[in-house]
Amino acid sequence: MALDLPKLDLSKLKKPDRRTLLIGGGVGAGLVVAWAVWPRTYLPNLTAAPGESLFGAWLKIGSDGHIVVAVPQCEEGQGVYTAMPQIIADELGADWKMVGVEPAPLNPLYANPLAAASLFELALGGLPQQLQRTYAARSGLMLTGCSTSIRNFEDQLRHAGAAARLLLCKAAASRWGVDWQSCGTAGGFVIHGKQKLGFGELAGEAADESLPSDVPLRSGDANRLYGQPLPRLDAPAKVDGSVNYAADIRLPNMVFASIRQGPAGETELAKLDRAAANQVPGMLAVVTTSQWVAAVAESWWAAERAIDAMRPRFKTPDEVINSDTIDAALTAAFDGKGARIASAGDLRADFKGAKLVTAEYRVGLALHAPLEPMTCTASYADGRLTLWLPTQAPGLARTAAARAAGLGEAAVFIHATMAGGSYGAKLEHDVAEQAALIAMKIGRPVQLTWPRGEDFRHDRYRPAAAGRLSAKLDGKGRITGWLAKVAAPDTGRELAKRLLGSDAVVAASLAMPGAGDPSAIAGATPPYAIPNLGVDHHPAQIGVPTGYWRSGAHSYTAFFTESFIDELAHVAEQDALTFRMAMLGNEPRLARCLQMAGQLGGWQGGQPGSGQGIACHMFRGSYIAVMAEARLAGREVKVDRLVAAVDCGRVVNPDLVKQQIEGGLIFGMAAATGGATGFSENVADVRDLSELGLPTLANCPDITVEIIASGSDPGGVSELAVPPVAPAIANALQAASGVRFRRLPLLSDIE
Repeated sequence: MALDLPKLDLSKLKKPDRRTLLIGGGVGAGLVVAWAVWPRTYLPNLTAAPGESLFGAWLKIGSDGHIVVAVPQCEEGQGVYTAMPQIIADELGADWKMVGVEPAPLNPLYANPLAAASLFELALGGLPQQLQRTYAARSGLMLTGCSTSIRNFEDQLRHAGAAARLLLCKAAASRWGVDWQSCGTAGGFVIHGKQKLGFGELAGEAADESLPSDVPLRSGDANRLYGQPLPRLDAPAKVDGSVNYAADIRLPNMVFASIRQGPAGETELAKLDRAAANQVPGMLAVVTTSQWVAAVAESWWAAERAIDAMRPRFKTPDEVINSDTIDAALTAAFDGKGARIASAGDLRADFKGAKLVTAEYRVGLALHAPLEPMTCTASYADGRLTLWLPTQAPGLARTAAARAAGLGEAAVFIHATMAGGSYGAKLEHDVAEQAALIAMKIGRPVQLTWPRGEDFRHDRYRPAAAGRLSAKLDGKGRITGWLAKVAAPDTGRELAKRLLGSDAVVAASLAMPGAGDPSAIAGATPPYAIPNLGVDHHPAQIGVPTGYWRSGAHSYTAFFTESFIDELAHVAEQDALTFRMAMLGNEPRLARCLQMAGQLGGWQGGQPGSGQGIACHMFRGSYIAVMAEARLAGREVKVDRLVAAVDCGRVVNPDLVKQQIEGGLIFGMAAATGGATGFSENVADVRDLSELGLPTLANCPDITVEIIASGSDPGGVSELAVPPVAPAIANALQAASGVRFRRLPLLSDIE
C-alpha cells in the first residue's frame, strides 16, 4: 500500500469524522505495527480561548481581530517566533501589529522529518524519503535543529494562511452577495472594491465555511509581508522582562534543587555527607540515584550550598579519560580501517607514484555554553506529571520523563518555554528526567537548575576530531586528486541511541552492517570540481559523551578543507581566491558569494603581511563566503574584521537572516579562539564562562554581511556562518605571521 505522509484534511476542520483518530504526539514502538492500521489523517489539538475561532492546526483569529500562530519550533534566539508567523501573515493579508504566537501542542502535524533525517542520519537516512516523513509523523518527532524550521514548514505555513484567507473571503462574500474570488485581503481586512470587513468581525462565520479542493497562494507583490524586515514578535517581552523562561516559572509550594553528577564513564555515587547539608538554612531534602545527587531547598542558592557541603564522591571510572588519551584515540583511529563515505574518479590511480601535499588538522572538544543552563520545573499531582522546560524535542523529553517516572506518556504534559540559547544542547533531556524524579520523590513542585560548572562538566560536547588530508597538484597547479581521512566519534549513532532509545526502526538501522557515520564527516566532501577524491571516516572511541553542536561536523570538516585548500594555493603559488574560483564552475552560487566577499572586503590576494584570509562553505541549501582580517597580538588572536556574503535563497525576513549570520560569525570566532575544554580524570577542565575566552563587545570585530538576492527555495541560515569562520581566521593568521595554525582552538597552537 502507498505510504502517504499523514496530513491535515482541511475539508474536515469544523466537522471531523468521529472515526478519525486524534493523536496528541509521542514516540511509538517502531514499525512493528502494521502500516495498514496507522492513522492517515491527524486533526489539530490547538485550543481556542473565548472569542477565538480555530483555523486548522496553525492559527486562530479572535473577534477583536487578533491572530495567534502556533509555532512548533523552539525559540532559542533564531527568530522562529517571527519568521513562521510572518509567512502565515503574508498569505493571510494580516496586520502585523495584530499577530501573536504561542507554542504548539504536541501533535504529529508538527513533526519535522527534515530535522529527523539530518539529526539521525545514520538511523533514518537509509530509509526512503516518504518513509522518513511517515515515521517522523508516526513518532511525533517535533524537532528544532539543523536549520530546518523554514525549509520544512514554509509550504505548510503558506497553505495554512491561504486557507484561512479563502475562508474569510467566503464569509465576507456571503454578506456582500458577491463572488468570493473577487475579494482580497490586506492589513487585516477583507476587501471588495470600496467595501471592507475586519478579520475579527468575520472569524466566527469564516470558520464554518468550507474550502475548495484547490487553495491558491497569493500572487503579486502588493501588500506583501514576506521579505520585509518586520520587527521581532519576541523582542518586546524580552526587553521588558515579561517573557517566562524556565527559571521564571513559579508554582504554589514550589522548592528548588541543584545537582551533582558523576564523571564521564561507568561510575556511581559512593559517598556524601547528609549531616553537613542539613546545617544549611533552608535545606529540605536529599534525592539520590546511582548516577547523581540533588539537594532540595527553599531557594536555589541554599540548595547549591547544601550540595557543596555534602561533598558527594563518585566511583572513579575504570577507563581514565584525559586530554592526552583523547588525542591518542584520534591518532589510533587512523590505524584502523576507515569507511569510504564519498568518492569520485580513480583516486588510487591518480595518487600512484605521485608527489602529494599532506597536512593534519585537529579540533578539541567544544562546549555549547548557552547563557541559560539546563533548567526544568516539574510538578506531580493526582497521577499527572507536568514539566516546564526549554526543549528542542518536546516529544522526546516527554517520553524520557515518562519512562524515568514510570508513567504512561498520556500522564505527562510538556510546556515548552523559550530557550536562553541552545546551539543543540537542549535536544538533550536529562534535566527533564531528573526533575520528574525529584518532584515525585518529595511530593512538591520543584525547579531544578544545573549550576554553570555542572552544565560544562556534563555537556554533550562537539567531539574532538582530526583530519589527515592529501592532495595531488598537476603541472598547472590544479588539484587532480584529494583524500580526506577524518577521525571522529560516531556522534550520529550515539545521538540516535540516546534520544530515540529502543525504537524498533532506529535499532534496526543502527544494527545494519558497515562502519562509518556519515554525520561524523558531514561537509568533508569539497564543493570544488576535483576529478578524483575520497572521503573516509575513521571511527574514534574517545570516551567522552558527544552530541549535536551548532552546524555539527561541518564545524570541523570546513576547517580541515578550507585550511588545506589555502595551503594548496600557496604550494601552487596562486592567489587563494582565484585558486578557489577556478574550481567552482559547477557551483555558481558559491562562486558568487566568494567573489562578493572578496570585493566587499577589499581582498588583496592574501599577500604576506596582509592579514587577510578567505574561506567558503555550502550546506543546508545555502552558500556563504567569509573574509577575515586577523593578526597575533602577543599571545592572543585579534580578529579585526569579518566580511560575509550569503546566498540563502528566498528570505522571509532579512533582519533575522542578518542577525543569524552575525551571531554565527561570532559563534564561529568563539570556537576558533576559545570555547573549548580539556579533560582531566574524566571531568571537563572548564568550570566557568570566564575560562572560555569568549569574544566580548570590546574585542568583537567589525562585521559586514551582504545578503545576495535569490529566487531559490529557502536554505538554512542559523548554522550557516559557523563553519567558514575558523578557516578564514587561520588563513588570515598565516598571511599575517607566516605561521600555519592547524589546531582549534587557535590559541592551543601558540601557547
